[in-house]
This record gives sequence, structure tokens and C-alpha cells, in this order.
Amino acid sequence: MTPKKNNISLFFKQLPKNIFSGFVVSLIALPLGLGLAMASDAPAIAGVITAIVGGIIVSILGGSHVTISGPGNGLVGVTLVAITTLGLETAYAAIICSGALLMLLGFLRLGNLADFFPSSAIQGMLAAIGLIILGKQFHIMFGHKISRENTIDYLIEIPYTINDALHYENTGLIYAAGAGVISLLIMVFYSKIRNKYLQLIPAPMWIVLLSVGFSYYFELVLHENNPIAKDYMIPAIPSFSEITTELPKISFKGVGSLAFWGSVLSLTLIASIESLLSIKAVDKLDPEKRRSNVNRDLKALGIGTIGSGFLGGLNVVTVIARSSVNVNNGGTNRSSNFSHAIFLVIFIVLFSTQLTRIPLPALMAILVYTGYKLASPDLIKKIFSVGKEQLIIFFVTLLTTLKFGLISGISAGVIITIFIHIIINKNIALFLRNWVKPNVLMFREDDEKSNYYVSVKHFCTFANFYRLKQKLDAIPEENDVIVDFSLCDFVDHTVMENLNNYQSTFTKKGGHFDIIGLDMHDADSKHPFALRKIVAVPKLFGYNLTGRQENLETIANDYGLIYSAEKNKDTGFLDPFLFFKVKQINHIYNELIEKDKDYKLFDIEFSEGEFIAKEVIRTSMLHIALNTTIPVFTLDRESLIDKVYALAGFSDINFDHHQDFSKRFHLVGEDRAAIKALFNDDLIHFFESNPYYHIESNGNSLLIFSKQRLASTKEIKALLDFGKRLKGVIS
Repeated sequence: MTPKKNNISLFFKQLPKNIFSGFVVSLIALPLGLGLAMASDAPAIAGVITAIVGGIIVSILGGSHVTISGPGNGLVGVTLVAITTLGLETAYAAIICSGALLMLLGFLRLGNLADFFPSSAIQGMLAAIGLIILGKQFHIMFGHKISRENTIDYLIEIPYTINDALHYENTGLIYAAGAGVISLLIMVFYSKIRNKYLQLIPAPMWIVLLSVGFSYYFELVLHENNPIAKDYMIPAIPSFSEITTELPKISFKGVGSLAFWGSVLSLTLIASIESLLSIKAVDKLDPEKRRSNVNRDLKALGIGTIGSGFLGGLNVVTVIARSSVNVNNGGTNRSSNFSHAIFLVIFIVLFSTQLTRIPLPALMAILVYTGYKLASPDLIKKIFSVGKEQLIIFFVTLLTTLKFGLISGISAGVIITIFIHIIINKNIALFLRNWVKPNVLMFREDDEKSNYYVSVKHFCTFANFYRLKQKLDAIPEENDVIVDFSLCDFVDHTVMENLNNYQSTFTKKGGHFDIIGLDMHDADSKHPFALRKIVAVPKLFGYNLTGRQENLETIANDYGLIYSAEKNKDTGFLDPFLFFKVKQINHIYNELIEKDKDYKLFDIEFSEGEFIAKEVIRTSMLHIALNTTIPVFTLDRESLIDKVYALAGFSDINFDHHQDFSKRFHLVGEDRAAIKALFNDDLIHFFESNPYYHIESNGNSLLIFSKQRLASTKEIKALLDFGKRLKGVIS
């Protein structure tokens, strides 16, 4: 069976168990779709049309697994500007053109578009979108329609709106404001109710049910009209037959204007970023840990947006909140997205006339809460904990977006990020030299562990992270990966955050993802996502441990060792080893020392050659002090060291009764008889049954290491275990 047929059969096979999750999502999508459309100055039904079209098309053609598509929070401000500037008919044309551009992004394989924007700039943009939603809808939630020039003016007016609401004399406005406030309280406190039966219905649907019930109470019980002012009720909703037969008028007359294409670009930019970020986030929630095909999803979202625009809907995007609800309720594949769309069709067919009983303030309360979540004060605390410079990027993006628009805002965020990076490094040439230079090398190490080793050079920021991402995406998550930044001068917050995501993904899939080479980099905060810059001398005060160093500290505690991260110039104990006869040791650091000082594991920096041939090497080694005297020898893999020592006049020592050992290992030393006496059957069998290590004896101690690079935490544990067992065999 082909993969395509297999996916289709799986789609229908898992449809029954995805129906429930699709139903729960539809309960949220209905009121949210109505609210988002009305907040955008579009007809209320436009949001529901978007969810239906997007749910059907993306579930069939998309490349993600458990995501839900529909109208997005982030597009409210852009759509509002487009409809206000162009008019509704021309705005539909802009939406259709935006869908075509989304398709083009997919065909051009630009699914990594979101990786080209700094994380703090994206967070600033999303916070600005939250304030745009909150700023305008807050007033409607209190039954107070006002018109201002920009979001900042709307936000400034909030205290005056609250004051006006406290002095309403019009009963209709009092009830409207009451509906809004009660709905907001439901959104805020509903999650704190721990009743499993109540939680089956999400908070937005409770608002709908209570609103409709309130209307019927006055009509059937009190025999009175709904007391909420008519201006604050949802206008008439067309029936399903009207939606399908009476298509909206679409005008392409404005296609030659800058305003038209400005709206198209804004819609495309925000739709793509919101979708790509949501897909990335939802992939982490997927219980089967699958990786979405983002380019295929962009094509499907583009097709869905075109279809939505022709039917009178808005841009189709991937939405995080509804997607997470889908996963939490057992959604396993795209059939839940399909189910949610079908349930929305059923709601419109059966209950379209009942939707007019919902007051606008109740729907706007849902959006006010959504806007607050996007721009929560906790977000500022989180960004500040990463680094003060990230807060600057955040606020520059936020304020520019509020004042001048989304494209200007994200552009300002990118520019200020580059500017800050140049100031921190005090070297603009670093960026200009390495901007387009290949800076990532990946290969699979040739041993039984088969680690993927990825070395990153020069600098790694949001601007060139895609190179590293391409390499990491090509590695199956069940493998072991080591990412080495020891040759990288600068690593920014966006890269650190994305690497943390990779660590989580690999861990969940059974792989191991280790980051090395950042121990000599400086960071302004203890946050694991803080940007890091290599320094000659680390800070004396407030020195921040990297993730690897924290793991080393944990290993030290587990093994009863003493850990020290500081540089140590006292390296005389290494001088008797042949390996360092022609090498200059700079320092050791990250020491794990046994209390009796028999074992010392450490990272070391040394150099080979001089002048232009000089090469700085960092690796991890284990030094073992012995309680007895043994012969001086060096043991390594036959293929790696034999030629070097042959030039130095050492001949390989072989054993007639251990042909496999003699073939695989290169053993050298002056006192051949003593070495042969030491290498008895037990010791030879030990080496044959364990991974390869470079091992040297200076007569009184052993020096052991694996590769001429820093070891991962997993390799550190293996090295410690190997060394302790080796000492036991030799003793």
C-alpha cells in the first residue's frame, strides 16, 4: 500500500475517535469565529465560513497532523485596516491574493520563514496584536462604541469607558455592559472550576448557551423583549443555503493601489507567521511526536484562504488555542479538523437564527480575554529574565506595531536586533564577513554509537539559523546529536530557544540532544535562552552555568565528585604524558574531582602548531591516579594513531593469541616485555568488549579520552564508568 493510500485509510479509520475532539473544538470555534469576524468589521458569519472552509481543505490537503485551522487572532488588526481602507468587497480580493501568496510560499519551500525573525520581535508583534484586539473590543464589551484613530488612543480611553459604564442610565446599555462583564468573569475563572462534567463544555460555549438562555427567559417566561440594547446584539445571520447560493461581491478595482498590496502583504506576513509558529508549537503537543510538513500546510492554507475569500470568509490560518484543545481531547490526526468543520455546518444549518440572541459584549469579552493573554504582563517578566536587550527588542517591536502597523513593527524588531548584536560584539565586520558564509558542518561519527556531530562556527543568530535548522531537521529524532559551539563567537536568544525545542523533541523520541562548547561564553542572565558571547575571561561575579555545566554539576553530585567550572592553569600533572609533549596547554575547566583525587575528569583547551598553523582544540579527558606502578604505553585504534607513532620510532605490540585485539588496536611503549605482562587476558578482553578510547600510561597514572572535541553529558558518564572499570581490571 502506498503512503498516500495508507494516510487516507488512517484518516477514515481514526475518524470515529476524532469526532468528539472535533465537536469540542467546534464549540469554541463558533463563538470565536463570530467574534473575530465582527472585531474585524466583517460580517459575523465570515469567521464561521473561514473555519468551515479551512477545516475541510486543510484537513484533506495539509501537512500537519493535529492542528485546527480557521480565523486567527493575529489577523484582526490587519483585516480591520484592510476593510476600513479598501472596503469589504475589495478586502475580499486582498484576502484572495493573500491566499495565492501563501500558496506561492509553500511551493517555494519557504516554510522556515518564521525562523528569520527574532523570537523577542515575534513576541512583541503578538503582544501588539493582543493590545489591538483588547483596545477596541474592551469598549464594546462595556456597551460603549467609540471610534479612535489608533490602538493607543483606544487603550487610553479604557478608564473613561469604565467610568461611563458606572454611570449608565440607559437600561439597555446597563444590561449590555453586564453581559460583557459576566462573560469576561466566566473566561477568567472558568478554568479554576474542577468539575469534570462542566469542563466538557468550554467557557466560550457556556457564554453562548447562557446568552441564548437569558434571551429565552425574557421572551418565554417574562414575556418581554430582550433588555439588551439592539445595537449590541449580533445582526442577522444568513442561512446555510444563502451562504452557498448568494456569493459576496468581490472587487479587484483596487489591485493597482499601494494600499491594496500593503494589505495583501500584511495579511500574508501575519497569516504565515501565526500559522508557522502555531504548527511548531502544536508539533510539541502531538502524542505521536510527528513532524509537520510546513510547506505542504502553507499550500493548503493558501488554497483554503482563496476559497474562503470567494465565499465571504477571512484568511485561513493554523490556530494554537483550538489546536491544543483538540490534542487535549484526544485528537490524533487531521480528521478532527475535518469533524470540527462539519459540526460548524450543522450548527449553521440548525441554529443560525439562534445566534442573533447572543449579545456583542459577550463575544467581545472572549476576545478581550484572548488579547490579554497575548499581551500578559507575565510575558514581560519572562522576556526580562532572558536578558535586558530582549526587552528592548520586544518594546521597540510592540510600540512600532501599535503606531505604524505590523510590517513596520516586525521590520523595526529585526533592525534593532541586528543593531544590538553589533553593539554587544563591538564588531560589525563579524556580521558582514559571516552573513553569507557557510557556518555549519555536520557528519556522522564513525563508531558504534554513530553520533551526529554538528559544528557551528563564527556566529549563529536568527538571520542564519536556517542553515543549522536544515542540518538538524535531516537527523532522525531517535539518534544522538552533539551540537558544538566551541568555534562560534556569538549565539543569540532565538537560536538558544529553538535548540531547546529540539532537545525536547529528541528526548521524547528516544534520542539524545547535547549542546557543547558554550561553557566559555558569557551570558547576562541565568535563563537558558539568554544570548551567549565568547569572552577571554568569564565574569568573576554572577557567572552563569550553561545547561551542560548544570548537567555536569548533577553528574558530580550523583557520583560523589566535586565540581568546579572555573579555569585552572595548574596542569603540571599532564606534562609526563606523551600526548602533550608537543602541545601547549592553555587551561583546564569543568573539573569533576574525586574527594581522594584519584579521578579527575575535565575539559581542556590546548593548541597545536604556531602562527597561521596554530589550532586551538577543546576536548574532555579523564585522569586516573594509580596505586601501583605500571609500564608506560599508549593504546588507540589501529587506524588512527599507528602512522603517527611509527614516525616517532615506536612499533606496534601484537599478541599471537589475540589476533582480533592486535588487528583493531595500536599498542606502543618502550618496555615491551612489561607491557605484554600487563596486558593479560582479562585486560585484553576488557578493551575488546568496550568502546574505543585513547589511553596513555605515564607509569603512575592514566589519561583517557575519546575524541578531540568536548564530550556530551552522556559521553561524560560513559567515560567515568569506563575509567573506573578499567582501573579495577588493572588493579
